[in-house]
Amino acid sequence: MTLHTTIHLHNVPPGREAEYAAWFDGAHREALARLRGWRSADRFEVTPEQVMPDIPQPWRYLSVYDFDYPAPEIDLPALAPLLAEARDAGLIEDSTETERIHSYRMYSDWVSGPNHREDQPFSSVFIIPANFVPGMEAEYHKWYDEVHMPEVSRVPGFVAMRRGRLSDLQLEPRRYCPGSDLVMCAHQTDDLLFSVKDFSARARGVSPSGIAMEPRSKAGSVARTVHFFRRISGDRQWDDGIAYAGDLSVYPENFRITGA
Repeated sequence: MTLHTTIHLHNVPPGREAEYAAWFDGAHREALARLRGWRSADRFEVTPEQVMPDIPQPWRYLSVYDFDYPAPEIDLPALAPLLAEARDAGLIEDSTETERIHSYRMYSDWVSGPNHREDQPFSSVFIIPANFVPGMEAEYHKWYDEVHMPEVSRVPGFVAMRRGRLSDLQLEPRRYCPGSDLVMCAHQTDDLLFSVKDFSARARGVSPSGIAMEPRSKAGSVARTVHFFRRISGDRQWDDGIAYAGDLSVYPENFRITGA
């Protein structure tokens, strides 16, 4: 069995958002349950809170599909007709060819940090289509696994991370993907702006927590973008403050406004 994740980045025609949601949680989810290896499917919507606020956010919606495939070469293509149903029904707005479907062979499942409340759902995620510098792949993976993933997962509200490599198997429409790798981070926070600001503050070494992230590895290419999405599917939603194993009292009351 091999863990694969497919991300579907897309837009929905104005006025048809409820129709898309009903399709996803109804007929689509029922069809997914009949596929070999299906584990989960969740929908997300882009957030106003972004750690790279100046870059474009071309997609309003993100769907994340997780499978543990017995035979990826046989099973992964079976997802394509199910996604095509939304396209055929006019539920995908693609006049500017923004729709993207990318499948990844994951290096691991979610790796949790000390903040993670495993009995509670995620509130949001960020995704990064990422790249490493040629000739430095081993250093890139070592930095992520031993340094960056542990430090990011200790930021208030940041709870787990996982990564994957773009699969040789891809679904139609096959369009340009800017990264060879996928980085995903999951959150449990009802104040994403606070969490994003402390993420940035720790990276700059100015967090009120006194915690500073290690310098970014030279093995990680700067050819990357970051996209934050809040979870909008499922019966249970996160509503329990900011998941944090440390002391939030060290942050000033105006931190979410000033950022440091």
